Amino acid sequence: MDITRSTVFVPGATSGIGLALALRLQARGSTVIVGGRRTALLDEIVAAHPGIDAVRIDTDDPDSIDTARREVLERHPALDAVVAMAGIMRPEDWTADDFLATAERTVVTNLLGPIRLAAAFLPHLRTRAGSGGSPAFVTVSSGLAHVPLAATPTYNATKAAIHRLSEGIRLQLEPAGVQVIEIVPPAVRTAIVPGHEENPVAMPLDEFTDEVVELLATRPDAHEILVDGVKFLRFAETSGAYDATVARLNATDAHAA
Repeated sequence: MDITRSTVFVPGATSGIGLALALRLQARGSTVIVGGRRTALLDEIVAAHPGIDAVRIDTDDPDSIDTARREVLERHPALDAVVAMAGIMRPEDWTADDFLATAERTVVTNLLGPIRLAAAFLPHLRTRAGSGGSPAFVTVSSGLAHVPLAATPTYNATKAAIHRLSEGIRLQLEPAGVQVIEIVPPAVRTAIVPGHEENPVAMPLDEFTDEVVELLATRPDAHEILVDGVKFLRFAETSGAYDATVARLNATDAHAA
């Protein structure tokens, strides 16, 4: 993925990591289309950042994904990267009787959403590979794919699924010329959970996105984008520190994006 000349669609980019990443990709030379459910926010982003385009999309809704695909490709036929950024993080208590609705919605947003985005955009990305481009499908997992946070079991599970899905589809898509890149955030100061913007143990948003973009720039063929702050989670099991890392994570107020 060449971030100096890509055309990138980022569903889930009206705030937080998605918006910060979109702005940095634009600053590096990419043409960027942000996506989200709230048209008022999309209009504000377009007005505040000349050159960025916006398309409404609700990744929980297959019809909305299809409509957005047609709109994005009509306006940006040179699209060669999609970043499946949209996600939610909700606490659940599996000792109570009311966790199912939250768990189901988490699966739909965090797992079915990226799968549906892939189904919608991969046919086009494969044509870009055939025309000599360097297309990419970018997933977003989490450090919690590797070490669980007790408060968010379904979130952990969906991010573990995204990690393994990324590993699997890479085996199929790279021979077809489509790169699969997995961004793995640690705890980052965003509004993914209430009050998390002030979490002192979370990584500052600007610091995280600056490091991600630098890694994308210097390692364009990378399979995983791992900032330093997530490596203690990513490699906890292989380093023999899994039990200690689970205890450390759940003894703090840390939450991973």
